[in-house]
Amino acid sequence: MSNSSSISHFLLLSLADTEHLQLLHFCLFLGISLAVLLANGLIISAVACGHHLHTPMFFFLLNLALTDLGCICTTVPKAMHNSLWDTRNISYSGCVAQVFLFLFFISADYSLLTIMCYDRYVSICKPLHYRTLLGSRACAHMAAAAWASGFLNALLHTANTFSLPLCQGNALGQFFCEVPHILKLSCSDSNLRELGLLAVTASLSLICFVFMVFSYVQIFRAVLRIPSEQGRHKAFSTCLPHLAVVSLLISTGTFAHLMPPSMSSPSLDMAVSVLYSVVPPALNPLIYSLRNQELKAEIWRLITKRFQRH
Repeated sequence: MSNSSSISHFLLLSLADTEHLQLLHFCLFLGISLAVLLANGLIISAVACGHHLHTPMFFFLLNLALTDLGCICTTVPKAMHNSLWDTRNISYSGCVAQVFLFLFFISADYSLLTIMCYDRYVSICKPLHYRTLLGSRACAHMAAAAWASGFLNALLHTANTFSLPLCQGNALGQFFCEVPHILKLSCSDSNLRELGLLAVTASLSLICFVFMVFSYVQIFRAVLRIPSEQGRHKAFSTCLPHLAVVSLLISTGTFAHLMPPSMSSPSLDMAVSVLYSVVPPALNPLIYSLRNQELKAEIWRLITKRFQRH
């Protein structure tokens, strides 16, 4: 019998059994990482350098790009390292850091998506009050609240999870350190406290999701009154992918953390975790940012300016 004080490292789930499949997973994760780094790096640079992009919408997009980078950089590099070097080890302190950082970035990401939905609602349904409701100070406060809520959520879950005695070995059935799989190693009934925290987090996430759905209903009602068919198509093509990505994030995240043990299996756990930890941060730049004409024009200006210097 071992406890958390005697555990020096954890064993993560191997992505594949054969060397060829491990190399394939490495290449897949490498491609996703490079794409996310490039896309979000361009978004951050464009918003920071383009003075005409210093608006509430682009301010929130910059913050979202930072959280997306954080989500990917917290989990994927370690999985790539393990696949390339055919190992499963992660240190105890590394696991603690991974749990905290992932929860921090994914919570802030979801809060920012909620705020961005509110920004879109105000801009379409209450355009005359836009500058009043979303002034620079209000935007800074909302962004700070998103990051602070992510920090508090991550701190509570990480501190509570790693305060539990762990005596069921050190093998995690996941490719990164995830709270539900660490709880499976606990030999204490006090993990009900962490399950309670997870239930509260899921409830708050559901409230945010209901708010987003309500906002989009109001947006769609306003959009349907637009006389131009092209204008309606543009609004729907922007809003529906946003709602789809948010739905994917909350449904898979909630399922992963509140899944009954009887339904759990290594392949299902990994698929669900990839769907909420890797896919949304990879899709966010494409859906929220790179379809915006102003942002694309600024990115192109930065790229051409760079090449002209050389």
